[in-house]
Amino acid sequence: MNFRNISDLNQIILKEIHKIPRDFDLIVGVPRSGMLPANLLALYLNLPYTDLHSFVNGHIYKAGERGQYFDIKQFKNVLVVDDSVSSGNALRKCKASLADLESKFNLKYCAIYVDPSKQNSVDYYFETVGIPRYFQWNIFNHSTLDKACFDIDGVLCVDPTPEQNDDGPKYRDFVLNATPLYLPKSKIGTLVTSRLEKYRPETEKWLEKHGIKYNELVMLDLPDQKARQKANCHGTHKAKTYQDGKYNLFIESELFQANEINRITGKPVFCTANFEMIFNSQSFAYNLKSGKYFPWLRKFALRLRDALRKYKNKLQTPKKKVSIETH
Repeated sequence: MNFRNISDLNQIILKEIHKIPRDFDLIVGVPRSGMLPANLLALYLNLPYTDLHSFVNGHIYKAGERGQYFDIKQFKNVLVVDDSVSSGNALRKCKASLADLESKFNLKYCAIYVDPSKQNSVDYYFETVGIPRYFQWNIFNHSTLDKACFDIDGVLCVDPTPEQNDDGPKYRDFVLNATPLYLPKSKIGTLVTSRLEKYRPETEKWLEKHGIKYNELVMLDLPDQKARQKANCHGTHKAKTYQDGKYNLFIESELFQANEINRITGKPVFCTANFEMIFNSQSFAYNLKSGKYFPWLRKFALRLRDALRKYKNKLQTPKKKVSIETH
């Protein structure tokens, strides 16, 4: 899987922005994924920008104002920006919607990421990225979430507070009325949660209330919270379902569990705790040694090691004998 986060997006734009000619007058973003890169390009090129539909209706965003009408003489060269091109269907629809404006504007098309087979579909692109791929800024709207597993608490809704997590009436009320967090627009493959099976009716009612579409709901079949705590099998429980070959992504809320699921399955896990994808998790000791968690500590340890080595070598170096001649 290829994954790009917002930092990657910003860095590739800065690195490859020289590809964009400086004679453009206006940047147009393709809603909604194209709005973020269009905004960044407009910022770095110091140009006005707008979205596709506003452009068609003759509006731009200018100096914090909205509803500004186009002066056709002012804008001639227009760059239409999307975040990516995959099959090319979205790009074809975009060009079709702008067909009536081709006589009035010099339209060029740009995508930050393109599939290797679609390099010639746009005038400018910044990086080739193959499929499957996920973008941090659009992961909850991806069309292939039917091949993904989702945690519930900390992903679809907030986590319960310690007071709410009583395995009784307060928790039941939480399950029924939990505050929504990240609600995907596409259908989910399977929801895999450490919630107990006895809370299935309340969980299903909440999911229906918030329009969550999914194929299956897998819960933990244990009698109570005490048994769940004793089993301590959150990561293995979720990994068991995710190991199925039909899934290519797990979205988990807790970082430790995300690393455990990835370690067991060898598959990527997206963690909402930091909105990053985990590909190759190792033990905590390995990550501590490699400096993944505390890079400053690793640097200090390496400097200390080098200093000790120098001191040891100095002690082991034989002293030169000094001969004194007498006359």
